[in-house]
Amino acid sequence: MTTTTPTTETATVASSLRKLYFVRFAFAVVWAVLMFVTAPSAGAALGFATVALLVLYPLFDVAAAVVDSRSNRGTGATPLLYINMALSLLAAIGLAIAAASGTPAVLVVWGVWAITAGAVQLIVALRRRALGGQWAMILSGGISVLAGAGIASMAAGASASVSTVGGYATLGGIFFLVSALRLGRAAKGL
Repeated sequence: MTTTTPTTETATVASSLRKLYFVRFAFAVVWAVLMFVTAPSAGAALGFATVALLVLYPLFDVAAAVVDSRSNRGTGATPLLYINMALSLLAAIGLAIAAASGTPAVLVVWGVWAITAGAVQLIVALRRRALGGQWAMILSGGISVLAGAGIASMAAGASASVSTVGGYATLGGIFFLVSALRLGRAAKGL
């Protein structure tokens, strides 16, 4: 009979998270560049490409959470990942609907999503901190909550622009990269 040692389990979970975090980093950076390129100036109507990108980001988050939950069932984070999937799916739907009303509505939906998803990310990272490499995810979750409030409040401003969410995605991507790099030791079983 073969048993899995905690070190082997930790290394397996860390390895799968590391790969996922590298993918999330790359996606966030590419998405942010595309958002900066397609985002209209403040006050201008949202184009199809911008709306598609806005909806794509939370849908990618759903897909990443599905991969995470299937790969890392033993971390105790799966129920929270299901919550994150639901929040991100609702955000994608909300963003598609809000786009018809314009940039301020989009920023409110994005901000609320950032607040709620950030809170879930913070809790998941706290539960996984024994794996190592999670301090960046803890910071990212907390910053997401604060950034979400800032993004939502920007909706009332005359210079409201969806390019703001490109910066949000870039910062999130950097946090995923830092966590992926920090998980390298745990992935090697050290």
